[in-house]
Amino acid sequence: MKKSIFWLLSLMPFLALAQTPARDYTNAILWQQYSGEYKALSFQAYNFARLSLKEALWSQANGKPNCVIVDADETILDNSAFQGHEVKNGVSYVQADWTKWTSLAAADTVPGALAFLKFAASKKVETFYVTNRDEADRAGTLKNLQKFGFPYADEAHLILKTTTSDKEPRRQKIAEKYNILLLCGDNLSDFSNIFYREGKDTKEQVNAMQQEFGTRFIVLPNPMYGDWEKLLYKGDKLNEEERAKQRFDKLKSY
Repeated sequence: MKKSIFWLLSLMPFLALAQTPARDYTNAILWQQYSGEYKALSFQAYNFARLSLKEALWSQANGKPNCVIVDADETILDNSAFQGHEVKNGVSYVQADWTKWTSLAAADTVPGALAFLKFAASKKVETFYVTNRDEADRAGTLKNLQKFGFPYADEAHLILKTTTSDKEPRRQKIAEKYNILLLCGDNLSDFSNIFYREGKDTKEQVNAMQQEFGTRFIVLPNPMYGDWEKLLYKGDKLNEEERAKQRFDKLKSY
């Protein structure tokens, strides 16, 4: 009997490992899905957006039509259900799963996003949805936006990724014909390509542009993923165990 118990105890670490997802985003996903703080921060961001838009309409008239630029994922669309699906299936991210998810057009809205963009439309401010979703996601993305009644949710205003995830060329193209009053996103590269670099420490650039945040740059909370994490890793083609160790090693302590 004692040998059986010892044998079972010896297996427990391996059983636990087998049941552990490739990447455990559980707390981050639950925070986005259940916490009042997530909703409060999102409402706060879009309340600032509304105030900033009002001010910009008075101060930035230049003859061009006005617009705002928004990212899609975790900025106006909440994909935490997709992240939950991946965790429950023991994977971090599978491209085929993502394509299936976007085709369902099932993402909920980020709190405050729809009300803000409808307010912008009431002031004759157009919205451009500049996202790094792929062409395969186009139909599902439009269906998702149109389902909730997002303004300007059409082919002309949905700008997907083509050859690069750097959004600056797409922003510049919009700026040729429009006055961009503000930008909303959950990732710093949604605002300017001075933040766009693989594994770049962007804190210095944030300090230099601190006056833009809450005025021209509206940042949404995203605890689940982002470019910031790339700074933590050294080496190519790391497996999840190696990534986990490097994350652990990067923790600040005392």
